Amino acid sequence: MLEIIKTIIAEKLSTLTGVELSIAKGAVKVPEQTKHGDFTVPVMQLRLRNIASGSNPVQLAQTIANRFVADETIASASASGPYINFQIRCEALARHVLPSVHKLQDRYGQSSVGEGKRVVVDFSSPNIAKPFHVGHLRSTIIGNFLYKLHKLQGWDAVAMNYLGDWGTQYGLLAIGYAEACGSEEKLLADPIMHLFEVYVAINKLAEADPLVKERARAHFKKMEDGDPQALKQWQRFRDLSIAKYEEMYSRLDIHFDVYSGESQVSSGMTQAMQMLRDAGLLDIHNEAQAIRHDDPSLGNMVVEKSEGTSTYLLRDIGAVIERYDTYKFDKMIYVVGNEQSCHLKRIFKAVELLGLPWASSASLQHVGFGKVHGMSTRHGNAVFLDQLLAESARNMLAVMQGNPEKYASLENPVHTANVLGQSCVYIQDMSAKRNNGYQFEWSRMLSFRGSTGAYLQYTHARLCSLARSYREPDADADTENSHLQFDSVDYSLLSERLAKDIVILVAQYPDILASAMQTLEPCTVVQYLFALCHAVSAAWEELWVNGQPQHLALARMAMYQAARIVLANGLVLLGIPPLERM
Repeated sequence: MLEIIKTIIAEKLSTLTGVELSIAKGAVKVPEQTKHGDFTVPVMQLRLRNIASGSNPVQLAQTIANRFVADETIASASASGPYINFQIRCEALARHVLPSVHKLQDRYGQSSVGEGKRVVVDFSSPNIAKPFHVGHLRSTIIGNFLYKLHKLQGWDAVAMNYLGDWGTQYGLLAIGYAEACGSEEKLLADPIMHLFEVYVAINKLAEADPLVKERARAHFKKMEDGDPQALKQWQRFRDLSIAKYEEMYSRLDIHFDVYSGESQVSSGMTQAMQMLRDAGLLDIHNEAQAIRHDDPSLGNMVVEKSEGTSTYLLRDIGAVIERYDTYKFDKMIYVVGNEQSCHLKRIFKAVELLGLPWASSASLQHVGFGKVHGMSTRHGNAVFLDQLLAESARNMLAVMQGNPEKYASLENPVHTANVLGQSCVYIQDMSAKRNNGYQFEWSRMLSFRGSTGAYLQYTHARLCSLARSYREPDADADTENSHLQFDSVDYSLLSERLAKDIVILVAQYPDILASAMQTLEPCTVVQYLFALCHAVSAAWEELWVNGQPQHLALARMAMYQAARIVLANGLVLLGIPPLERM
């Protein structure tokens, strides 16, 4: 929505200086600090002939600012060094922005920029027989954000969960289940946790007896050769694990369009191996076959082991070939931890060496992330996702019970605590740039103040409460305003700086989404939502609604409810259900 105001400023600059409109519009920026105006223009970016011929940019900024004439949109223009700073009338901005927000509701911020393009987002990707840990959580919530963001920007998006469900470790698992500690009862009760217990037990045995790993490799070879009995047991482990994962994804409201996995790659793997042979790209290394390449940092790119079984690399090369054949994607995003960076580079290098026309740095992207440190329960044990969410919910419930009156008013306090716990976990994870690891802190995560998920939810619930308490003059006294009407708002009443701060932030939301598309950073949206909530909190103390004259109350309600809509939209984009009461 800021594009409208930028265009107005650019048109005036073009008229005053003769600069092309497109250049003028590109020079109009939103400053980081409001003391520099609502919009600013670095004179050097206007590429004026006066500057090229040696004119002083500071003097030129002053000359242009002095020639500006205030109008119904631009309140003033002033020079600050080589910059021209513009103050916008809040009424004009609100008139452009707020009606659009109220009309579009949850569609506010959407764009058609990606129309006609397809993206496949590969995220979460847990390993069968291993509990869902915090590394998978990071991949899941970042990937879900990117999937939703691309859909909002008009892309045809495919959410893919590529399971780690193949390899020698499944030979170990089969032997461990049959000979070590396999239990049918425990398998049915909690398949993932029990298979993890089996995996840990058999690995301990393998450390003491090297023959265990030899037998595991032999069992996996039987799987690759299609042995019916070996595949039947593996398929059962896989199906039970996926059912358990789906329960967790449902709890988090995560949707996948397709569940795939290393085991599903068949024709693509065979095709990849044949293409590598035909291109003369294979060499023998220690009786194994590896791809010849010229990048020392990638090491040996082994695709077939000495015993004839496939490697993780070959399966992933085959997978990306199959994905392109199936989806004809314009972009393929892998949301995987930074520790897998070398592996992804090897995949990308392999398809580049094969000369595939769709294989480029623009179409194949690794969206990495750092590790979480200090991830443990208060009892000091390593924690898996279900334990993390349960403990977060328990702690939020304890905080809520500290206010008995509010707690009693909640229809479903347990659900509220679950959502709050999820909000806190998500926001702590996405507050900083994803490549940075972070220190997990229970005390910070559970706080209702500062930059936390609870604070965002508190602000949203408070805005919902304001809407419930506000009544239009002709409203039925027994009916809550479920849908307020803002058809006849006098936006000139929004004259305060605090109101202007909120309106500008609301107007920035579509630009924030466009920026997030460039950076692929959830923190771009998270930090914006914090700024919006801080602006709302600052306005609470001075810009009252209840008890104010009718037209003033309506104008402020239009502003506050636009902020609520944007906050809700942002939370949903981050994968967090907005709470209306807490």
